[in-house]
Amino acid sequence: MRIAMIGTGYVGLVSGACFADFGHTVVCVDKDAGKIERLNRGEMPIYEPGLDDLVAANVRDGRLSFAVDGAEAIRSADAVFIAVGTPSRRGDGHADLSFVYAVAQEVADLMDGFTVVVTKSTVPVGTGDEIERIIRERRPDADFAVVSNPEFLREGAAIGDFKRPDRVVVGVENDRARGVMGEIYRPLNLNETPILFTGRRTSELIKYAANAFLALKITFINEMADLCEKVGADVQQVAKGIGLDNRIGSKFLHAGPGYGGSCFPKDTLALVRTATDAGSPVRLVETTVAVNDARKKAMAGRVETALGDLKDKTVALLGLTFKPNTDDMRDAPSLDVAPALIAAGATVQAFDPEGMHEASKVLEGVQFKDGPYEAVQGADAVVILTEWDQFRALDLDRVKLLLRQPVMVDLRNVYKPDDMRARGFRYSSIGRA
Repeated sequence: MRIAMIGTGYVGLVSGACFADFGHTVVCVDKDAGKIERLNRGEMPIYEPGLDDLVAANVRDGRLSFAVDGAEAIRSADAVFIAVGTPSRRGDGHADLSFVYAVAQEVADLMDGFTVVVTKSTVPVGTGDEIERIIRERRPDADFAVVSNPEFLREGAAIGDFKRPDRVVVGVENDRARGVMGEIYRPLNLNETPILFTGRRTSELIKYAANAFLALKITFINEMADLCEKVGADVQQVAKGIGLDNRIGSKFLHAGPGYGGSCFPKDTLALVRTATDAGSPVRLVETTVAVNDARKKAMAGRVETALGDLKDKTVALLGLTFKPNTDDMRDAPSLDVAPALIAAGATVQAFDPEGMHEASKVLEGVQFKDGPYEAVQGADAVVILTEWDQFRALDLDRVKLLLRQPVMVDLRNVYKPDDMRARGFRYSSIGRA
């Protein structure tokens, strides 16, 4: 199949490379000429483990290419995937669909022959209807179908998620389009991957419902962690105890400073706005959003509790991205923690294995260091904000020597309280005595 992937952000680039690896011919299109130049040089605009090798292999084999002008790719495509950004709209929290609709107009002008237009971007319920209206109004003669095919990729594990997914969801109202989508995903038949064909609006809602439910699980275990601290329980044992129930499951039950990233914050907020507009408010999701926002803002207070007055103190932050194995800084807890520490009078020294470049764009007043031990040098406390593997096995004796005070605030529960106390640290974590 011939695929045009419009947008080379996280979703578009990973999806395009994986489709090419399935054997399809894929052209990834982006208006950002600089990004396309870097991709043609083999330079990845995002950090995702294994993506550079996957892209290089498929470019070399002639199945994957990149272009600024998508005219030829769209004209010859069996399917055009829309994978542009849908950020939260300033002021009201609704998803900003301007980029999606601009692509729809462009596709309408260029498509030739039967074309399946697929929304890979996360979009609110009814977006597919509007895309269809835009194309039909612009090209009454066009032969096309609009399909919803939401992505369920975890940053840091996206290639595995794409090639070995729990399920593929396809919202389709047209039998010919269903046949095209079935052919595109046919390579997954060998893995017996469930492909769920639904109505288009149902598919659009599935994506939001899934992310909202996972965000709710994270927020639930974080509130249980707060309760554990008050009553002398251990949140990790609580999570294990409930996670072994197969009705609940163990995933997304890791207490921490609150969720962030490219999906959960904007998708939960967009779902709240959609539900409110539909006259069917989602109170659990509204509360989840509010509790998570407050939690991230409160994390700096845990450092102040451990150190006392932060004026003229130095704090080392280990990890800045919202999760490990990505350089994504969107809605990361560090964006709340670092400014709050600085506002309280502290000097902040920080290190992240992959996120330093992106962090430098959004964090002012932070001193970026070349490694974890350089960040810890001369600090009064070290704070673990992201659970990168290299932070799981720090030389704690060296850390203690480098610190002015042996204080660690572990917001990811990487270490064991008894071990840290035995080493002479003043140690605090999430949901544990």
